[in-house]
Formats: sequence, C-alpha cells, structure tokens
Amino acid sequence: MKVRIFDTTLRDGEQTVGVSLSPDQKLSIAKKLDQLGVDAIEAGFPVISEGESKAVKMITSEGLSCEIAGLTRTIKGDIDAAVDAGLNYIHTFIATSDIHLQYKLQMTREQALEKAIEAVEYGKSRGLQVEFSAEDATRTDRDFLKQVFGDVAKAGADRIDIPDTVGYSTPEYIAEITKDAITATQLPVSVHCHNDFGLAVANALSGIHVGAACAHVTINGIGERAGNASLEELSMALQCLPQDQKYETNIKSELIYDTSRYISKIVGIKVQPNKAIVGDNAFGHESGIHTHGVLNNPLTYEPISPELVGRTRQLRIGKHAGIHGMNAMLEEFGVQTTDDQSKQILEKIKVLGDQGQQITDVELLSIASDVLGEKGIKKIVQLSAFSVSTGIGIMPYAFVKLNIDGEDFIGTDYGVGPVDAALNAIQKITGKVSELKITDYRLASISGGATALCEVTITVEDPQGNSVSAKSVGEDIVTTSVKAVIDGINRIMLKNMLKEKQLN
Repeated sequence: MKVRIFDTTLRDGEQTVGVSLSPDQKLSIAKKLDQLGVDAIEAGFPVISEGESKAVKMITSEGLSCEIAGLTRTIKGDIDAAVDAGLNYIHTFIATSDIHLQYKLQMTREQALEKAIEAVEYGKSRGLQVEFSAEDATRTDRDFLKQVFGDVAKAGADRIDIPDTVGYSTPEYIAEITKDAITATQLPVSVHCHNDFGLAVANALSGIHVGAACAHVTINGIGERAGNASLEELSMALQCLPQDQKYETNIKSELIYDTSRYISKIVGIKVQPNKAIVGDNAFGHESGIHTHGVLNNPLTYEPISPELVGRTRQLRIGKHAGIHGMNAMLEEFGVQTTDDQSKQILEKIKVLGDQGQQITDVELLSIASDVLGEKGIKKIVQLSAFSVSTGIGIMPYAFVKLNIDGEDFIGTDYGVGPVDAALNAIQKITGKVSELKITDYRLASISGGATALCEVTITVEDPQGNSVSAKSVGEDIVTTSVKAVIDGINRIMLKNMLKEKQLN
C-alpha cells in the first residue's frame, strides 16, 4: 500500500514558537521537500499576511512536482485569498469539538456544520481540490464527527482529514474514528497528529494501519507546543517496521538527514541529540558492550542501517567505552596499539569520564600520543594567520590563512559576530578544498571573573556524513573557536586520507 505524505513544515511547522520564515526561505524549504519526495506541501495560510501570500505564490509558480496546498478557514475570503495565491488545492477547517464551539467560535454544532458545507461547496465552485479538516476531531462527539464528515463528503470534498489538534488521542481511539471516517465518506482519509503526549507518530501509524491513505507530518516533528508527527520517524517506521501489510512512500530516505539538517538551520531549532533517525546520537555508540556487538554485526544494536537515511555510524569514546570500540576509533586515524597501550589509553579515558568530561576524537588522539610516546599525530592543516575586526555599526569581518598539505589558502568573510565571521572564512576554504562543513558549535564558560576560560566544542562533517568532534579551552573566544575548528578539520582530513589509501 502506498501512503501519501503531506508535509506541513511550512504551515504548522512555522507555527512553532520563535519561528518565522521569509518568502525566500519558504521557497528554499519547499524545493528541498520536493526533492525529498513528499506528495504534498502545505505552503502556508495565504490570508494571514502579504508575505505569506507572496511565499505561496512563489512556491506555486516554481513548477514543483508535488501538490501544493494552502490552509483556509471556512470563510469565503480565505478561499479567495488561496485562489489569488495561485493555489488549486485547499485544506479548509472548522472546529467541531464542543469546547471549541462554545469558547472559541460561539457556535452551535448545526452552525459549524453549515459553515463546513458552505466552504466545501464554495471551494469546489472555484475549481479547487478540497481537503476538509474537523479541527479537534479527537475531542469531538463521535456521532457528530461522523455526521460532519458524511455531510462534507456529500458536499463534494475530495479528502477528509482527522486532526488530533491537541495530541489527545490514543492509537486505539484514532483507529476507531479513522474507520468511522472511511465508512462515512468513502473518501481518502488523512490523519494529522500532534505530539502533546508523545504519541503523534504512533497515532498516525495506527490510523494508517486501519486504512488512512495519508499522514500530515513535519520535518523534525516541529510545530506548535510539542510539535507534529515527524516525517522521518513515520516514513521509516512505515518502511522498516514489521507488520502484516507492507507500506511504501515516495520519500527518498537517503535524503532525510540532509533535509533535516537543512531545515533545522533555517528555522533555528536544533534537533535534540536523542531524536530518532536524525538526532546526533541516533546511530552513536559508546558502551563497550554495544560497540563490540556493532563491530561484529551492526544489527545487534541498530534496527536500520544509518546509510538508509543518509547517515553514518558514530563510535563515541567515554567512560562506558570498551577496548574494541576504542581501538576501532584509533584505527580510523591510522593509530595501532599493543594490548598494554590500549589498556593505558582506556584507563585515562575512564578517569576523565568519571570527572564528568566529554571526550572528543581530538582528545582521544592526544591521550594516545602521550601513551605511545609520539610527539603528535600528523597535522594536515596549519593555521598560518588570522584576524577579525568588529565594532559598533560595522559587520564583523575575518581574514584566515591556512596551510593545507603544503599549500596556502586564504579566506575572508563576514558574520553576525567575530566568531561567526572567522568560522565562515575557514569554511570557505575547507568547503573549496574538501567540502567540509562545521555542523555544530557549542560554547561554555568553565571559570568566572575577568580572565574566565571558555570551552568550545565543534563538530566537522564531510559530504558522506562522517563527522569528527574537537574541543579547545582558552581565554579568548575567537581564538579558542578557531583552534577547535582547525583540530577538527585535521582529524577528519586525516581519517579520510587514510581511507583513500586503504581503497587504493
């Protein structure tokens, strides 16, 4: 069975507190979603502002391969605004629960039903495809909900949507009302689930398992309050989890991680590390028992291959680490150790871990160098010079000169601050040389007073999704940040260079 994926990142996702997108940003996200393979994009709510209408027009004019929908209330002016924005598909809604009718709309059930029918009929008269939503469906009287769905179907609706507006449903109940909607309308039914109780994906799956044809989702599960059903979790659950009936979507799963990171950066909401599928730790292993198992057979502790969603496996080092995982990490950098040396390195790591310290790849290599008696592991990238300028009324600017494997490179760039400018300049160089990206930057203060020390932790990633972390401590934030980035770049370039030698 093919399940339709209706992405509402640009509408419900933008209703996340603190998120506001420009028309250009919306268009760039729409293109990314289209490449990902979504069947429909809810581009926005055209009537709410000129900018929103402009964004929808830009998206409808782009010639994307997926369907483009716009949200409307059951008001003729909203529907007209959707048509003016170039839409031929609307998602129109009115609340049907008694609490919404009494306290929000001040309407009777009969009045709300009349508005719903009028909107569907008007939308059809304007030549639109109409998907009708009964807002707060899961708290609506069940018999009344069936009546509403049946009557809007008779009025000409093309699709029906069941919104669990405040995430109040259970999988068992969403299954029951999904079957009601299918029986009452004989139309394709969508489920639109919110995550207030952490059940959004489970509820969406439950609706699909009993016959819903479509799920409304957002990238990274963003949305109002606790968010919406997550596209990445739902699509991979449909594809991979065992069930009686197999489900397919048009989602190109290998693009999921890249899409997640792209949209996370634009909307300014970092993905939590333990987020399923796309979180930093989703395919990360530190425990010695786990890493030993994964090294022998990844299926021991990974339900799916990370490459399936555009990711790579990450072995991490810390106090829970074991010899096998640590040695595997060292071997990625070309470091060979005896059994005794491995034990010494691991003991030092556990001591740091017991002190509550996070141990990065760079620190692992530094500890290994101390134990092995080496003066240092090869540095491919050397920082030759850098300077930053900033002040009131001018945009921060940075100059960076790097020597990469004997060749000098110069990069300059601006930023929102001196650190941002310096990192942008470095990334200009490394992006040109080896397409490396700085994917994470964290700053912490580790002492107080006028000479406070700061700790910078960064992650550098290559186009294949391989990443390396590095940490630096110092008094000056800009210098400390630059040193951390250079350390990270050195480690990932060394790792990739050794891989290329092994392949050749």
